Amino acid sequence: MPETTAPEKVRIRITVNDVAHDLLVEPRTLLADLLRGDLQLTGTHIGCEQGVCGACTVLVDGAATRSCLVFAAQLDGTAVRTVESLAGADGTLHPIQQAFHENHGLQCGFCTPGMLMGACELLERTAEPDPDEVREALGGNLCRCTGYQNIVRSVCAAGQSMTAAKNGAQA
Repeated sequence: MPETTAPEKVRIRITVNDVAHDLLVEPRTLLADLLRGDLQLTGTHIGCEQGVCGACTVLVDGAATRSCLVFAAQLDGTAVRTVESLAGADGTLHPIQQAFHENHGLQCGFCTPGMLMGACELLERTAEPDPDEVREALGGNLCRCTGYQNIVRSVCAAGQSMTAAKNGAQA
């Protein structure tokens, strides 16, 4: 039987939630596994492991990305944001999290991290999206508990809240 050797590790430099990391990873390591296993950021959920459900959505250089489909080695030099980046260090909820809480945009919570990160990307592009824009942006994120209405309502409310806060800060 031929001997098999472990793949050589590759060095990557990646910033996750504003913290720079210099890591050695196996080429086959998925971003989801790096986040959850190596960096202990378990807010990113792994559901289908095929990029279908959206539970593992994170932002890579600002773009919503399925972390179960991307090799960590591909992300050398990038910035990744996970759901852990949203709340303040003191536990203060991000306006998106607060809106999900107030508008009952979550039930079991399994899809919530992916929904929050998808909403984050949308609200960074479109300050106050209409419900159709929210549905389009989050259409690839599956939820088995809700009828999506409260999720859409939550994202719209977050956009309004963030706009009001921004306008109040500029006054």
